[in-house]
Order: sequence, then C-alpha cells, then structure tokens
Amino acid sequence: MKNTHMNIRTLILLAAAAFLAVPASAQLAAPNDAGVRIGHMHLFVKDVDAQKKFWTETMGGTVVMNGPLLLIQFPGIYIMLRQADPTGPPAGSIVDHFGFAWKDLPTQLAKWKAQGAEIEQTGNPNQGYIHGPDGIRIEFFGDPSLPTAVAMNHVHFYPVDIPAMQAWYAKMFGGVPGKRQRQSSPGLVDCDDIPGANLSFSQAKTALAPTKGRSLDHIGFDVTNLDAFTKKLEAQGIKLDEGPRLAPNNTTKVAYITDPWGTRIELTEKLAP
Repeated sequence: MKNTHMNIRTLILLAAAAFLAVPASAQLAAPNDAGVRIGHMHLFVKDVDAQKKFWTETMGGTVVMNGPLLLIQFPGIYIMLRQADPTGPPAGSIVDHFGFAWKDLPTQLAKWKAQGAEIEQTGNPNQGYIHGPDGIRIEFFGDPSLPTAVAMNHVHFYPVDIPAMQAWYAKMFGGVPGKRQRQSSPGLVDCDDIPGANLSFSQAKTALAPTKGRSLDHIGFDVTNLDAFTKKLEAQGIKLDEGPRLAPNNTTKVAYITDPWGTRIELTEKLAP
C-alpha cells in the first residue's frame, strides 16, 4: 500500500506540473509597469468558419472559450472573430499587418505550401507573408531561439509622423521606444516594445484610413485595472469611444478608444480564460 500511495502521489504531482506547464507558454505576457500587455487582434470577417479553419489548421492556433467568448489562442495573443461585411482589407489602413515568429520556419513553410496557402516572399527564406481570408496578411519570421513553436511578434503601423506615434504609445501604454532589425530588407524599424508584441512604425507618404470597419477592425490591449486605466487616459485628454462595461461572459471588462491616427483599440481586463 505504501508503494501504491507513493506512485499515486507522484502521478498527481506530475499531472499538476504538466497542467501548469502547458498553458504557461500560451498565456499573455506579464504586464508592464503601466499594467499593459498585448491582448488580441479582432477581425471582422465574412465567413467565421473559414477564418477559424485558417487560424487553427493553417496557423496552428487553439480554440479556447472564456464563457461564450471564442478565442483562438497563440503564445502571447488571442485572435477574435466577428461575422461582418468588412469595408476592406487591412492594407490601406493605418495598421497594415501583424506578424508571428516560428521556431521551425522551414517545416511550417513546407506545411503551408502543401496546403496550397498563398505565400509572399521576396528572396529572404527566413521572412515573408501568408495571406488569409478577407485580405488578412500575416508576416512571418523564423526564430530558432523561441521557447514555443510559434509566438506573437509585432503589429505594423504606417503613420506619416513616426516620432509622434512612437511617443504617444510610449506615453499612453508604457511602450519602450527603440528600433528593431528589419527582416524584409536591411535596416532598422522604429518601434515601441509592449509586453507580448513589438509595435513597429514605418513611414507612410499620406495619412491612411482608420481601421474601424475593415477586416482588421481593432487591436486589443489587456490591462490590469480597466477602470483606473481609462480614468488615467481621460485625465490625459483621451476621449473614450465606449466606457468600461462587462462583456457577454460577465467577467471580462471592455472599453474602446481610437488613437490619433485612426487605430481602433479595445481595452480589456481579464480577457484570458
């Protein structure tokens, strides 16, 4: 009986360790000192089932539920889908695309090509774009140092005034200004680092369209205390599009703002299941 008890105890401990280890890689990043981390990308799509198939079977995401809220989970980010008739693709708006990194990109590329996915590359075998439904375009990189098979990498903005946008996201969300290595061509990209994602800024010649209504309707930041955070934003002159309220799951709080360049932003508290 003693040996059996010890075996059962060992199995319980191992199971508990596995339970803790598995979701850890898929959780959102720890928030910064401002209480902010990247949370989700919210897509307005014509065919929810087609998008769900793309994000799970092609991209490797996992469907999880937070009450009635359906989320497609990747390490560092959730993809959310809403049935709609988008006014256009992300291209042409202030947020052109977002990107992921893969630990084993050659294997991932082979999988995509076998599936007949639309791949866009211009000579760099370690970088390119994959096209999804509704004109969604996702940049991909290879990064063998990743601790997970895939991870959220960046959101790419195209403002006319890069320093102004970089300063705004640093002030409002605690982004850390800097530069990152460009993958598609030599050079550096201006950016702000937010836990879970890099906000990258490239030069636009003219002001681009707002995101609202397009297939990438808005980006989401998860915050530790939504009521306090929105009050802080209002004290800095930010007008809320929608004040804090409970989402349909009755546990997640949400609010909306729009940045000065037309990026619609959802702020959430307790988005993760």
